Amino acid sequence: MEKGLVIKTTGSWHFVKSGRNVFNCKLKGTFRVRNIRNTNPVAVGDHVFFEITGKDSGIINGIEARTNYIIRKATNLARESQILAANVDQLILMITLKYPETPLEFIDRFLLTAEAYHIKSILVINKTDLYNKENLIWLDEFIKIYEFADYRCIKLSLKDNKETGSMIPLLKDKISIIAGNSGVGKTTLINALCPGLNLKTKEISSYHLAGKHATTYPEMIELPFGGYVIDTPGIRGFGIIDLNKNEIGLYFNDIFKLSKNCQFYNCTHLHEPNCAVLEACKSGLLHESRYKSYANIFLDNNEKYRTG
Repeated sequence: MEKGLVIKTTGSWHFVKSGRNVFNCKLKGTFRVRNIRNTNPVAVGDHVFFEITGKDSGIINGIEARTNYIIRKATNLARESQILAANVDQLILMITLKYPETPLEFIDRFLLTAEAYHIKSILVINKTDLYNKENLIWLDEFIKIYEFADYRCIKLSLKDNKETGSMIPLLKDKISIIAGNSGVGKTTLINALCPGLNLKTKEISSYHLAGKHATTYPEMIELPFGGYVIDTPGIRGFGIIDLNKNEIGLYFNDIFKLSKNCQFYNCTHLHEPNCAVLEACKSGLLHESRYKSYANIFLDNNEKYRTG
């Protein structure tokens, strides 16, 4: 039995690195992880056990317990969930405030899930060279919103690759998943960090100002200065799954800090008297977008939550 690291998945095939070799592997039988129906029971970043069946082929028949993972509700209605990556040190969530504009609730949903699985998140705001005066004012406000929630925010422009160096200390010797909407510059950043790699990129749609998919499958890429990044396909929506509804407030860092001053320990922050979160929202201490995201997620009957 061999042990290896899944560095890429393409649906039916999983590329497993073991030593200096990479094996094209399929799954043995039907896989189930934590009794959740997944579109991909084996994900990039998984450590697996496999049997070698040919010169560069194998069969995966076991998976090591994960330390963490990023999971979302699957867009495929025949399944329940999709695991984007496993066993990562941090999430680099790339955002653009224009060209295209990243929805705030999308950001909050992604951060919520990362917090739930104890994954550190860093927000990278890209394409700042394209922002006008009004955009730059919103950029400063945006950073204040998320710094209040204890997230590190980094401004970035990849137009001439001049600012790429600021990312190297953050990524060095770590396994990082780089995620975000299509068109925010994920693959462009990886190309800048890995000269000669030349991953495929696409321009955003001039009509919709929305990104076009360039990355088709998640893939782990070794960085020349140490560490790995997981390039992921652009994501348009992020549905919450596998969380207890009553724990959602624990994973909004700003709301959790404020909730310590609520009158009731089990306050839902929706209607209770003497709710510190509602008061902070009224006073402007808590930005209304963060509260709106929290309330929308809490009240959404279409989300999938644990019952226990």
